[in-house]
Amino acid sequence: MRSFDFAPLYRATVGFDQIADLMDRVSTNDVSQSNYPPYNIEKTSADGYRISIAVAGFSENDLAIEVKENTLYVSARKPETTDDNIYLHRGIATRAFDRKFHLADHVRATAASHSDGMLHIDLVRELPEALKPRRIEINSKDPLQVGTAQN
Repeated sequence: MRSFDFAPLYRATVGFDQIADLMDRVSTNDVSQSNYPPYNIEKTSADGYRISIAVAGFSENDLAIEVKENTLYVSARKPETTDDNIYLHRGIATRAFDRKFHLADHVRATAASHSDGMLHIDLVRELPEALKPRRIEINSKDPLQVGTAQN
């Protein structure tokens, strides 16, 4: 396995630590994150996204969604019940899970819905006005002459 040391990147940059953290997260082999439950991430518009998670067997009360520090946490817990049924085969997985998704800056969750065994979480990227492109008018007069004419 190949490992990279990002320490020189931390020493040579200021304010880019999120990029280094992302590269560090991607390069590490995180075996604790399982593939359960399956999910899709789709782009719904220019600035819109949707995460769809298969949560068959869970009700809305069993699911929890939380956003904290640019990370979306989705978890599910089935309440403990005494099941008197005798199963010959139990293939429907309703085991508890915790899944997290790292969100880019200015991406926020706007809505969530649960239907037909699918949990849909809608996300939107909203750039602040300061980061949006803006047009700067070109003045045909020389700024030095404008400043001296006022004196």
